[in-house]
Amino acid sequence: MSNEVVLLSAYVSMFGMRARIALDEKGIKYEYKEEDLSNKSSLLLQMNPIHKKIPVLIHNGKPICESLIIVEYIDEVWKDKSPLMPSDPYKRAQARFWADFIDKKVYDSGKRIWTTKGKDQEGGKKEFIECLKLLEGELGDKPYFNGENFGFVDLALIPFYSWFPTFEKFGNFNIEKECPKFVAWANKCMHKDSVSKSLAEPNKVYEYVLKLKQQLGLS
Repeated sequence: MSNEVVLLSAYVSMFGMRARIALDEKGIKYEYKEEDLSNKSSLLLQMNPIHKKIPVLIHNGKPICESLIIVEYIDEVWKDKSPLMPSDPYKRAQARFWADFIDKKVYDSGKRIWTTKGKDQEGGKKEFIECLKLLEGELGDKPYFNGENFGFVDLALIPFYSWFPTFEKFGNFNIEKECPKFVAWANKCMHKDSVSKSLAEPNKVYEYVLKLKQQLGLS
């Protein structure tokens, strides 16, 4: 199989980070194209005409959209190295459940921390911490969510870590104080080269959010 791989994404996007980590875990060489989300390229609009969003993986000219679908696709196509999904069907279903929980609950509550103020922001903070505590419970005493090896749920969740300083600055709270086990897990993930080199620098995320808030009239 020919392996022409292109990734359309944005540096600060936690969803794009997922695809970068997955590609790196598998040792796949790919071309990276940074997208300006305020001025989307014709290639992005052509490859994802429905949602017009990043990330988009282009494999031999064919687009795959939505970050978790991209990660599963990468895992299935390049299955000989660093499996990300569990082999057991029930464990696979559980992994998909938690990844969906991350997209629906962790993302939404995190976004409320930097887009709202007052009671709405306090509600977002409360829900965000509650989500992390639930995830701490699921992690238990395991090194990673899948057990001994870094896997699908870890990959879906770790990009949020690069946004933690931004959440803390706008929400005026300390995540490590509230969820020490979660932060210990994140630090363990950061020792993996595929993670540390794929995650955005937190200060770049903060600068991006400041600019975005100004554009959206949320300053």
